[in-house]
Amino acid sequence: MNVRPRYFIETKDSLFFAVNTYYHPEDAVIAFLRYIPCVDGDRELNGTFYKKVDSNQAYDYIKKNHPNYLFDWNVENKKMMGVPLEDIKEIHSPIDRLKEIINDDSPNPFYEKVRLLANIFHNEANISYDNMGITGSTLARLEKVDSSDIDFIVFGLDNHKKARQLYGRLKDDKNSPLDRIKGNFWNKVYNKRIKDGSLSFDEFIWYESRKNNRGLIKGTLFDILSTMNSEDLSIEENVYYKQIASMKIKCKIIDDSQSFDTPSIYQVSNVEILEGPSINIEKIVSFTHTYAGEVINNEEVIASGVCEEVTHLENGKKTYNLIIGTTRESINEYVKLEKSPLYL
Repeated sequence: MNVRPRYFIETKDSLFFAVNTYYHPEDAVIAFLRYIPCVDGDRELNGTFYKKVDSNQAYDYIKKNHPNYLFDWNVENKKMMGVPLEDIKEIHSPIDRLKEIINDDSPNPFYEKVRLLANIFHNEANISYDNMGITGSTLARLEKVDSSDIDFIVFGLDNHKKARQLYGRLKDDKNSPLDRIKGNFWNKVYNKRIKDGSLSFDEFIWYESRKNNRGLIKGTLFDILSTMNSEDLSIEENVYYKQIASMKIKCKIIDDSQSFDTPSIYQVSNVEILEGPSINIEKIVSFTHTYAGEVINNEEVIASGVCEEVTHLENGKKTYNLIIGTTRESINEYVKLEKSPLYL
């Protein structure tokens, strides 16, 4: 079954889940609940109103209505959320949805911007339409023309890098429809992404501005998201995870090649334990897009999250990661420069 991160699962009772991993158990797809039918919802599809749910609302809804959607898999003492195969109505592909929009000639101003963005990446970065897609509310056909962002996906690590580099060149080109984020758009993005005091407003802008993975196209926010193709995958499937304790470390980034993926992965060295168990951390792994591409090779950083033990079942070897984003809101979980970039 071809299901990758940022694909959507629609269930037989009209729930929409976002896929968030490359590997799944044999009888289910690991995914997180995003949209539920609701009489007072703010978006509509085929006569049914929907609302978007946060982490707490998602878990509460599933516990009440589909407790079997929370199950044991490969993480000790943690229930995974996912959809049993027999309850899947449709798997929504971001690639197919983008092609549908490209071929849609209706005068929809939101779709016109999606098409324009895809054509720019295709024509100027030489990225195939087969390696581009659209996710989020647009994939579920629940977008709001006047306020939804464009959650644009580029498949393949090299393709994603090309897209970011192109945007970095075009964002200050007066002849390009692509623009930097500015004004009140920064408030919208900051309030959506930062739910605690991990980054100040000005720090957030500094980090986001150098990533080149988020911008404006004719007044609409867009993200350039990354999902790996099969040739990029180096993830070990036969592993077992155990969350140990909260942890805070200081370390050096030595490999950021997968820092924009889902999850974002940073290889680290020179680890100093600031809080938590005395364990050698090899990777920082972020499941929240907020900290994708946040830091780069050779930077000294501070990271706060949860220590995770990884057991490699083939040989029994244990390694350890620092996890960021154990909830969607990622409270007190972050990675950032050791010293504020505002004072460098």
